[in-house]
Parts: sequence; structure tokens; C-alpha cells
Amino acid sequence: MTEESDLNGLSLLGKDAKPSKKLETFPNHHPDRRYIVRLESDEFTCLCPATGQPDFANITVEYIPKDKILESKSFKLYLWSYRNEGVFHEHVTNTILDDLVNALDPHWCRVTGSFNIRGGIYITVEAEHGHQEVSG
Repeated sequence: MTEESDLNGLSLLGKDAKPSKKLETFPNHHPDRRYIVRLESDEFTCLCPATGQPDFANITVEYIPKDKILESKSFKLYLWSYRNEGVFHEHVTNTILDDLVNALDPHWCRVTGSFNIRGGIYITVEAEHGHQEVSG
């Protein structure tokens, strides 16, 4: 069960929402079990670094936690923080992965950015860290 101490250090949950690069975590009560956590958002936006036009994407994060689990509101605010940033799809997908790995130190993590069509081309970027092995 969730313990009151699990809320220690969570500063964004239950507070006013503002874009933030701060990724918050809470303790994993099952660190010996390898299981997959999946988060998906179809509300991701950033800007084309050349034209300044908005790009829209579905961002999917999958990870096998060690000691920490990502708090979902902080992740939503983190994604929101890219709204006015000019960045290539490949760069932002890899940056999201790097930031998640730094915050979580997971056994495994994959970030998939499925970007809406631009110039007649859909772009999907997958960036991965570690090895995916779940217990059977």
C-alpha cells in the first residue's frame, strides 16, 4: 500500500500546474519484481527549430523501475515545458530518455515519440536504455 512517507519530496502533486523540467519520483515498494510501467500522452507539443511551427506528438514511456517510480503529474508538467522550445524530434526524444534515466535509474527505459505528419512524412523515434527483461 501507499505509505504517507511516499509523498515526502513531492512538491508538484496537488499544486498549481506550471511547466517544469522537474521530474519527481516516489519509492518503489516492489524493487525485486521486474514489471513494466507505461505512460502515454497525446498532448506533447514542441516547435520546429527552423520554422517555429508547432509539432504534435504522442509520447510513450515504458520502464522497469528499480527503486523509484515516476510521479505522473510531474511528467505531464515536464512534457508541457517543451511547448515553446524549438527542437528536432530525434533530439527531444533522446533528451526525454536521458532525463528519465537520470531521475529514475531504471533497469530499462524506452521513450517513443510518434510525431504527426509534417511535409507528408510521419516520424517515429525510439530511444532505449538498458535491457528489457521482465520476470515471468
